[in-house]
Amino acid sequence: MTKYKNLDKQHGVAGLNVLLSVIAMLFMIGLIVMVFVIAGAKLQTAVESDSAEAALVINATYQSLDDVTDWFPTFIVLTAMVVLILLVVIIINSIKGSGITEGA
Repeated sequence: MTKYKNLDKQHGVAGLNVLLSVIAMLFMIGLIVMVFVIAGAKLQTAVESDSAEAALVINATYQSLDDVTDWFPTFIVLTAMVVLILLVVIIINSIKGSGITEGA
């Protein structure tokens, strides 16, 4: 029984903190991008008649920020894969450390 006293008390949370952190980070990035895109759209309509060069710069910035959120699903899938790999590694280490696989 002394083998099992040193095991971690958290069961089934391998990498869950990493996944939740990435999802929260993407949410915050999405909010910031949304604010800048809304501001860019407002600036674009306000400057259209004044300066052509300013309108081009604002349009380019607005368009580039608008495409940022296309990468969010990729980040979520990659993070989920990392979490699954961490879970598999922890399961393998716990099986090896439990003594089940010692001697036949």
